[in-house]
Amino acid sequence: MSAGRGFDDLGYARPDTDREARFGLPEVIFGPGKTPEQVAGVARSLLAAGDGPVLVTRIDRAGADRVLDLVPGGRLDEAARLLRWREPVPLHFRVAVVAAGTSDGPVAVEAAAVARAVGLEVERIDDVGVAGLHRLLAEQDRIAKADAVVCIAGMEGALPSVVAGLVAAPVIAVPTSVGYGAALEGVTALLAMLTSCAAGITVVNIDSGFGAALAAFRIARSARRSGSGS
Repeated sequence: MSAGRGFDDLGYARPDTDREARFGLPEVIFGPGKTPEQVAGVARSLLAAGDGPVLVTRIDRAGADRVLDLVPGGRLDEAARLLRWREPVPLHFRVAVVAAGTSDGPVAVEAAAVARAVGLEVERIDDVGVAGLHRLLAEQDRIAKADAVVCIAGMEGALPSVVAGLVAAPVIAVPTSVGYGAALEGVTALLAMLTSCAAGITVVNIDSGFGAALAAFRIARSARRSGSGS
């Protein structure tokens, strides 16, 4: 324990016990590369340090079961590979998670699950890629009502540019590793989103539904502070 310094020293990890005070959410635990015992130790530290939801991303069923043996009370969303303890404070902020194709689904599932776990309202809109633009236009009104849009696409990565040209809300673009050879495991979509002619798009890392959800969380927290006048 490193009392007064904002972190616990567990030997193998130093959980940031002050992050909830700074950011409104405890540090999120990245599951891969850690043993269940290490995950459990970090989770226990974060649960003791604050009141907010504690999350573990990219964890499989076997690992989660072992962690829950050590730190009971959590719940696993197996499809999203997300383990969490505690319910969030609702932020009353609606996020549309818009996916270009069914193959982008796993990233959309993660984005939606993490967004809900941190207190955002989520509406999923799937399979509206630009190869059939009429499918997207049929959902334009639903997307436009959202406070922020998480837009997920692989292949050539064009969907966020189109969506950002149709709505006023912040657009958070997620390139996925879906596609044939020249898609370069998501690099082509990433570069397309970074060079979009639709101004002001936020772009996160390849396949990072988690990163998109946390970007939306930051926007929601900022909007809430502005609305309260604080």
